[in-house]
Amino acid sequence: MIPYNNLVMSLNLNSINQTGMIIFTVSTLVFSLAIDVIFSELPTKIHPVVIIGFIINFFKNKFIRIKNRLSGLMTVLCVCLVSSVILYFIYLISSVNIYVLFTVFSVILSSTFSVNMLLQTAVDVKNALDEDISKARQLVSYLVSRNTNELTESFIVSATIESLTENITDSFTAPVFYYMIFPLIIIVFKIPNELFFILLIPVLYRISNTLDAMLGYKTDELNDIGYVPAKIDDILNYIPSRITGLFVVMSAYILKLDGKNAYRIMRRDARKCPSPNSGYTMATTAGALNIQLIKKDTYILGNNNKDIKSDDISKAVRLSKLTISLFTVTIIILTTLVFVIL
Repeated sequence: MIPYNNLVMSLNLNSINQTGMIIFTVSTLVFSLAIDVIFSELPTKIHPVVIIGFIINFFKNKFIRIKNRLSGLMTVLCVCLVSSVILYFIYLISSVNIYVLFTVFSVILSSTFSVNMLLQTAVDVKNALDEDISKARQLVSYLVSRNTNELTESFIVSATIESLTENITDSFTAPVFYYMIFPLIIIVFKIPNELFFILLIPVLYRISNTLDAMLGYKTDELNDIGYVPAKIDDILNYIPSRITGLFVVMSAYILKLDGKNAYRIMRRDARKCPSPNSGYTMATTAGALNIQLIKKDTYILGNNNKDIKSDDISKAVRLSKLTISLFTVTIIILTTLVFVIL
């Protein structure tokens, strides 16, 4: 494994360790974003999230026999442990060469978020809706858990925008937030094996999010085993979701949408959702677009100021793109400044 000082030398840096960490952290983030934007998702057979899913299923089948919430805690601990060991071996093998390490590191990091697929899926629904509502219903069924067989155009648009904006946090801002913040903790507490732990943190976030996606349902089968994963995911998304909501507001102002209403609706409606976090991006987007997002018998976000149309999906996509871009630039600048100060 490459010692950190050797890593700095390999990068031709004649500076302190913190400078090497700044450059490596930022450059791998930028490179991983490029991988996601250009290539989208990795092949299914080697995608880390798919592998994590297999590990989750294995331990779910083992611990679901425990008919209390301890089953969920045991599943979380075992999945995190096994995944961390696998990641460490990959990291060790990759550390034979700085360029191999950089590439493998960036590829794995890119798998912890999903910008391209998030945005493209919404665009696909919009295009399908303009051609064939039946096809649009089918595409939306992959995004939401509700029955989409008889959804009207307005409800298809609403479901698409809800899914898109809710997942800004899960699919990008949260893993990047933890990826960029954790190096600061490493510097302060001088944690050894820095690069491995920098990568491990967003991977652990993705594990938590996948656990919640697979187990966090209030059904008879999953009610006990899904409780702990759901609560951990809520905790991890608490800060990122609220930060993301504020970036949606800023992006709305920049795009000359209704930024003032976005902030007002976020404060008024964000807590109407069953999830303590998802409303902070969904409600804000509803306010920015001056539309109403409705999930029957669950929540109504925003005001019914105008009819919701397929073009609103395009507006939501532009708003989401700018939110992601603005957040990325901001967190890179802020964490770099803190690195310099430290």
